[in-house]
Amino acid sequence: MKKKWLVPLHARVKQLNTAFLNGHVEKDLPEKDRVAFVKDADEINARGAEVVSAKIKGDVLSAVTFDSLTQVDYFIVVDRLIKQGERTYMEERTMRRRAFFEGSVLVEDQCQTTYPLSLQERGEKRTGNIVRDEQSGYNRRNAVRYAEQWWNDYNPAFVRFEDNCTNYVSQCLYAGGAPMTGKTAKQRGWWYENEKRMSLSWSVAHSFRWHLSGATSGLRGEEKKMASDLLPGDVICYDFNGNGKWNHCAIVIAKDANNEPLVNAQTINSRYRYWTYQNSPAYTENIQYKFFHITI
Repeated sequence: MKKKWLVPLHARVKQLNTAFLNGHVEKDLPEKDRVAFVKDADEINARGAEVVSAKIKGDVLSAVTFDSLTQVDYFIVVDRLIKQGERTYMEERTMRRRAFFEGSVLVEDQCQTTYPLSLQERGEKRTGNIVRDEQSGYNRRNAVRYAEQWWNDYNPAFVRFEDNCTNYVSQCLYAGGAPMTGKTAKQRGWWYENEKRMSLSWSVAHSFRWHLSGATSGLRGEEKKMASDLLPGDVICYDFNGNGKWNHCAIVIAKDANNEPLVNAQTINSRYRYWTYQNSPAYTENIQYKFFHITI
């Protein structure tokens, strides 16, 4: 029998798709969503870009009813075709959301920070081998290729975290030929052995940021003043609250028509996302960035 909350859930997804397409924000969207969509529309306009089309697909992950209240966990995959001058590219994003219904009435709906299901959990199998060319220094093409392969899935050769952004970027850099160093203590170097043994810098954004700027051998990051100075295969670190705690990182995949970076990242899995994260619910006016040109 068709669930009575499916109709309002479909209406909410349609509402989200409209907002992703043209920035039109209805009053009953959650505040964080509304703020993010307004900032997103402002940023798109400021870049001289436009969203040509937007599509959302997704599915219900689980539904649990307690008395008259039903909790529905679902995920959506957003594809947006963005045109900027003579150039076009497809931005993609995967989000997990949680909605609450009283009967058939939607009373709450919020984006979640937990990761979506992997392809393996959806019944698809993928191998987790990394092909490295350790003789050519840092191979940016290989790093980007890996970032594209795994942006919306999780390599079974590595542990997966709820906050998986740094683990993902570390894997990309390793695929690009960055050597592991300092396998003596988790507070030192940049390395991964198994799900119980790895450096903090491999999986913790704050430690990763400081490793890049402080390392004198192996994987290093040369700080740049502007995002436009970066190349594909470089890294951006984010302190969303501007309080000195670095809590996110992303890898540069391409440059837009204004020579600004487009990034891939995980946790909220994103592909070809504009680097500022102004359209993220985590964004604040105090945000700080670090731009790292990767060297080894």
